[in-house]
Amino acid sequence: MLVLLLLLPVIWLILAPFVLKLRTEDADARKSFAKKGVLLSTHFYEVNGYRVHYVQTGSDSLPTLLFVHGSPGSWEAFSRYMQDKDLLKKFRMVSIDRPGFGFSSFGKARNLAEQSQLLSPLLKQLNNGKLLYAVGHSLGGPLAVKLEIDNPGRLAGLVLLAAAVSPYMEAPEKWRHLILSTPFNYWLPGALRPSNEELWYLKSDLKMMEPDLGKISSAVWIVHGDKDGLVPVGNVAFIRSNFIHAQQMTVIILPGANHFIPWQHYTEIKSLLLSLPEVAKYAIN
Repeated sequence: MLVLLLLLPVIWLILAPFVLKLRTEDADARKSFAKKGVLLSTHFYEVNGYRVHYVQTGSDSLPTLLFVHGSPGSWEAFSRYMQDKDLLKKFRMVSIDRPGFGFSSFGKARNLAEQSQLLSPLLKQLNNGKLLYAVGHSLGGPLAVKLEIDNPGRLAGLVLLAAAVSPYMEAPEKWRHLILSTPFNYWLPGALRPSNEELWYLKSDLKMMEPDLGKISSAVWIVHGDKDGLVPVGNVAFIRSNFIHAQQMTVIILPGANHFIPWQHYTEIKSLLLSLPEVAKYAIN
């Protein structure tokens, strides 16, 4: 028994990278979607040797919703939306594995600026002459914002779901650096390791991005729960006061809602997505 107890930490160190990856093999995902009568296509591209993975449903002739998941996570966070027959009538839907997650060079975390550099080529690739909206949840929200800053004119709008945009709202979480800079980092399983790393970067990333928030010129829709214990609802006021050149801004506060609104408030968010304009009032490059 003593030998087993001594071996357990060693066994865990070996197994930790391989559990909680929060991802499904492409072949299995395609089969799952096919059972729902939806064609799922899976794709990879590379930027300087870094592999990025994304999936797609819907017709290439339609406007596009680009889903950006939070931390940790994968493209599957939005799988229900991508199977929705009403949304499929109006949109081509693309969901990414953010860098370090899913099948996008899993485990290799990147800061916000680097993530935007890796995903920006996809915005150009998706250009079909129709509108392109970025839908970001949690940490996916500021990444969507950074993508617009780095690619002016390419996004018709941002849909920010419980988005962590303010560098001032959340607790310092200095324990993340303690884990990151010590052997404790190797004890974190699967997707929790790159998640901890990028969340440690996030506050400084947001401070660096703050001076550029006035560059946001697209339409913006904000959805946030007033009981969000992970990303405080105060982020909404921060966005409203800093997105001074947004073409228009719509704010929806969900009473009693927590951080997990993409799943717990699916009906409300689906309704919002279906209401997005099909024609922009300004030029899209």
